[in-house]
Amino acid sequence: MQQILDAKGLQRTINRLAHEVIERNKDLERLAFVGIRTRGEYLAHRIARKIFELEGKQLPVGVLDITLYRDDLRGRLDQPVLKSTEILFDVKDKIIILVDDVLFTGRTVRSALNALMDLGRPARIELLVLVDRGHRELPIKADFVGKNVPTAKTHEIRVLLQEIDGDDSVYLVNHDRKKE
Repeated sequence: MQQILDAKGLQRTINRLAHEVIERNKDLERLAFVGIRTRGEYLAHRIARKIFELEGKQLPVGVLDITLYRDDLRGRLDQPVLKSTEILFDVKDKIIILVDDVLFTGRTVRSALNALMDLGRPARIELLVLVDRGHRELPIKADFVGKNVPTAKTHEIRVLLQEIDGDDSVYLVNHDRKKE
């Protein structure tokens, strides 16, 4: 297991991402964050708080549960655990910053886009991810990337956040037993 970001590095990355969002979106009045459960929601809240510190503008933050939109649930014996989607603002005509921790195949983002569109029609959706690890199966590209980490398919990116894990860090985990 190799550490990619420690707590300070993670905070610097969040600060940079907040600055990039502000630079690209001059009209903060129309901006809202939607975090994909679970770690995306905490990252969305952190970035929104940083923008408030920088600009004095409180931006709405919602949480999206994509469980029922996933395409990998068919054929599974266990039932998915449903959590709630908590978007307490109208997405219509908003610029939505969709936030997730890791971008891999693109299937999670596709599910999130489908779920968002069922709630209304935003003016635009921009994707923000903490880590882009490559290996896309769908034509999805992030607008904001905290860190690009080239990986093998046997690797895993493990994001730990203080709010749920008691630690802020990002690790690269190699599941290829031959190399360990």
